[in-house]
Amino acid sequence: MDIEQIRKDITDYGEKVFLDSAGSSLMPKSVVRTINRYLLEEEKFGGYAVAESRAKEIADFYSQVALLIGAKPKNIAFTHDATDAYTKALLSISFNNNDVIITTDDDYASNQIQFISLQKRFGIKIFRIKTLENGELDITDFQKLVDDHNPKLLAVTHVPTNSGLIQNVEAIGEICHNQQITFLLDACQSIGQLDVNVNKIKCDFLSATGRKFLRGPRGTGFLYVSDRLLKKGYSPLMVDGGGAIWKRKDHFELLKTAKRFQTWEAPYALLLGLREAARYANKIGLKNIQAYNQKLMLQLRENLNGIQGVKLYDKGLNNCNILTFRKDHKSLKEITEKLTQNNVFYTISKKEWGVIDFEKKGIDWAIRLSPHYFNTKEEVHTISKIIDGI
Repeated sequence: MDIEQIRKDITDYGEKVFLDSAGSSLMPKSVVRTINRYLLEEEKFGGYAVAESRAKEIADFYSQVALLIGAKPKNIAFTHDATDAYTKALLSISFNNNDVIITTDDDYASNQIQFISLQKRFGIKIFRIKTLENGELDITDFQKLVDDHNPKLLAVTHVPTNSGLIQNVEAIGEICHNQQITFLLDACQSIGQLDVNVNKIKCDFLSATGRKFLRGPRGTGFLYVSDRLLKKGYSPLMVDGGGAIWKRKDHFELLKTAKRFQTWEAPYALLLGLREAARYANKIGLKNIQAYNQKLMLQLRENLNGIQGVKLYDKGLNNCNILTFRKDHKSLKEITEKLTQNNVFYTISKKEWGVIDFEKKGIDWAIRLSPHYFNTKEEVHTISKIIDGI
């Protein structure tokens, strides 16, 4: 990895210390150029003509995203964000009264809200997998929940939004695969920073966003749909002309690919921007990105663990490039003012993003830092000194 070149690929990075890739990362210049060029062509020739002339590049979006996660192009659908992808997956499942969803304590707020909405509307039941003392999912408890409740869906978040914990989704996926349980994986915070492979995880759905660690534009995301579910006819509750063909007055036929989860209209400039972001990451290599990130975060965690009064809130045997912390006797205002004064970009993780998780931790906020492969060891030491001086 040529870190110097990677940093040159960012416009006006300047003196800031950008540590918010778990929120909305910095796009490479090539992503922005791709979007702008497409929009200029639309300005000149109109959307239909440009989409037709760029058909090969648009088709390559599915190839680049598939390569990113070890899938096939036919298993990929473009979505407008991760929640759009997640909702379409959920609404492709025919829930009935007393059907069971098994999930976890640290799923993102939007996911939990959707489960509660389904509970109110269809009378489904929600069970959550117990966690071990170290924060990992209790696989034995999950197996017992499966045996006792015969779930309609297993929904797990790979990396929680408010923690660096990487859940053991491969072990979960193996059980789901063996017992034919539909497995929905929220990979919103793992795509772009970890080497994710759907064949190893054995999930049926995978939802992701473009704006986070993948470094794509806002308003983009994608959904992976397994061959098993495509063959079984899974599709969104509402399908339009982008996902099906109207054959007769009272009959339509679904597309054979995951594109049945798309709508006909799409922001093709942004889609190609996401394609370029995926191509950029594939060129560097996710294994290289993950290896570099692990070294970076190991140094950051060691530094912060050595600062008196700093407490990290990231459990688990395996952590990634999300770190949450507080400092004893320092208010949220004191910490954020110091970070902002030093041109540090970060996020405040709030209780409403993960009520159960925050209640377990006994806090209502934490500062979230999320460096990425364009950050340097020098920046790690800089942020450590800033936090030490608060």
